[in-house]
Amino acid sequence: MNGFLALPLWSPYLVGVCIGLLVCLALVLSDRPIGCSTGFVKIRGLAEQICCGKQVQEKEYYQKFPPAVDWQLMILPGIIIGAFLSSFISGTFGLFIVPPLWADQFGSSAALRILAAVAGGILLGVGARWAGGCTSGHGISGSLQLSVGSILSAACFFVGGIAMAMILFGVPL
Repeated sequence: MNGFLALPLWSPYLVGVCIGLLVCLALVLSDRPIGCSTGFVKIRGLAEQICCGKQVQEKEYYQKFPPAVDWQLMILPGIIIGAFLSSFISGTFGLFIVPPLWADQFGSSAALRILAAVAGGILLGVGARWAGGCTSGHGISGSLQLSVGSILSAACFFVGGIAMAMILFGVPL
């Protein structure tokens, strides 16, 4: 198994099957689909509880999704830890403030890279909440449940991502 884990690239078919099984397991064990954006809102709710106390529980959103440390919140550090472990085991770990692909297109300014990363992260977070879910919530969990809205959302994620990559990296549309 260590040989498989050490590969820099995994079979998309095998990974797809594993993700599908994980979604099924999540639905059976917790009656909730897999998604990441709810975890970020739970972090905000927990921080708000520290500042404002029980007023948080009166909000309609937090009545439906209580701010608690649960698997939906713990999936966030799990993704980060899993990514680091995967890159260490496969020997592909590299720490860059300005990755070479970015530097080739936009120069080596760390401030510009950090600003773009933070702005992009904020836009993705707002978009995920506005769309009622993130790429994992809609693109994986919702699509597996054959949700038309999720399938359309996933298609829009791909179109938007490809268009933005083409704009950012100078590929004519």
